[in-house]
Amino acid sequence: MQGNLPPEAQEKLETLQDLQETAQNVAQQKQQSETALSETETALEALSGVDEESVMYREVGELLIETDYESAAEKLEAKQDQLEVRVEQLTKQETRVQERFEKLQDELQEMLSGMGGPQGPGGAGA
Repeated sequence: MQGNLPPEAQEKLETLQDLQETAQNVAQQKQQSETALSETETALEALSGVDEESVMYREVGELLIETDYESAAEKLEAKQDQLEVRVEQLTKQETRVQERFEKLQDELQEMLSGMGGPQGPGGAGA
């Protein structure tokens, strides 16, 4: 069917496909960020039940480095803040991409129905 479309419709269809791929990428990034945020919140909860004088270690690459309670808490809280902002940004981006996708999809359907194409009146299936 793509070969029979006018250039403008073909361009909109390609843009729709690009937007769909973008939406999938954003959703994947958002899921990863939400998972990391959940893990960070779990670590903060676990840390709240630990004696502040306990010996602690944090992971740096493949090494475990000794750290203190205050430093561990500060790093986790900073990470939590960053992840919350990231999830919020991705949610907004996801919404914008979805709105653009739906608008473009409507434009394409209008264009095709105006041509009397398969989605339009008198087209295939009518």
